[in-house]
Amino acid sequence: MILRKLQEYLDQEQVYYAVMTHSPAGSAQEIAAAAHVPGKEMAKSVMMKVDGEMVMVVLPASSKVDVGRLLDATGAFEVELAQEWEFGQLFPGCDLGAMPPFGNLFGIRTFVAEELTEDEEIAFNAGSATELIRMAYRDYERLVRPRSIPVAIGV
Repeated sequence: MILRKLQEYLDQEQVYYAVMTHSPAGSAQEIAAAAHVPGKEMAKSVMMKVDGEMVMVVLPASSKVDVGRLLDATGAFEVELAQEWEFGQLFPGCDLGAMPPFGNLFGIRTFVAEELTEDEEIAFNAGSATELIRMAYRDYERLVRPRSIPVAIGV
C-alpha cells in the first residue's frame, strides 16, 4: 500500500501522480523492468552517511553512487554506504529498501543525481515493495528541493 504520509503530501500539494502496481522484484532495475518504466526514469533512494549524518542520494536505477564525487560535492571528510539496520527505523510505514525519495518528509537531507533532473517524469518506490509512483520531475524538485550533484556512475 502506498505510504499514506506521501500520498497525503502529494494530494495536499495538488500534484498529479499515478500509482503503478508491479510484481515484487529485487533491485531498482528489476522493478523498473517489471513496471515497464525506462531504467533512467526509475529513481532509487540510496542511504549514505556523510561525516556521520544520514543523507539520501537519489539516482537512476541503473547507476551507483560515486563516493568520490559525493565527497567533493559535500566537502565531507568521510562518506560511506549506510547499512539497512542503521536507517530502517527512519522510515516508519515503509518496506525496507522501498523508501520514497522524499527525504524532506523524514527530516533527511536529500541529494539528486544531475542525470535525473533531465527527465520529464520519474518513477519511484512508494514505500511499498509492489507499488510505484510516477510523476513529473519538476513537481518532485519543487516539493523536495534536493541538491543536484554529479554523483551517479554507470548511467
